[in-house]
Amino acid sequence: MSGGAPPGLFPEEAGGRFLDVGVLDALSTEARSRPRRRANGNLHAMEDPVHRLLNAVEPGTYIRPHRHLHPPKDETYLVVRGALGLVLFDASGAVAATRRLSAAAGEAFGVDLPARVLHTVVALEEGTVFFEVKAGPYAPSCGDDVPPWAPAEGEPAATAYEARLRALFP
Repeated sequence: MSGGAPPGLFPEEAGGRFLDVGVLDALSTEARSRPRRRANGNLHAMEDPVHRLLNAVEPGTYIRPHRHLHPPKDETYLVVRGALGLVLFDASGAVAATRRLSAAAGEAFGVDLPARVLHTVVALEEGTVFFEVKAGPYAPSCGDDVPPWAPAEGEPAATAYEARLRALFP
């Protein structure tokens, strides 16, 4: 936590919190227990102007390709534990680029995405957790934020589509 805490106080004493391996373990355990195979730990209130959250994702979770145009919101991901496969798309749904993001030393550990970029991530390792930052407040994806070629979450085609995307990262 930054700012506002009097000198000498730990974050909890000033109303903050430490983020440690226990937090990551709890989120990963929660993600494994959910049908969607993911869980977030919000560090913000939904009405806050900046959203900061930890996302625990397990292999097999499907995050529908999307972008954030309405309203425009850039998005930053930093891998804290495990590994993600980042997939960028062109407007027709063709894969434009891929990149492995990992907490391992020597690898790219994050990405800063402009609002206009169609993207998704796939979990490449069990126990993967990433930190996400974007402008708030929360607004559900709508209009051309979600492309018609991407299966909706819960559709039968979504499982096979996620597996094909994950296979891009041998």
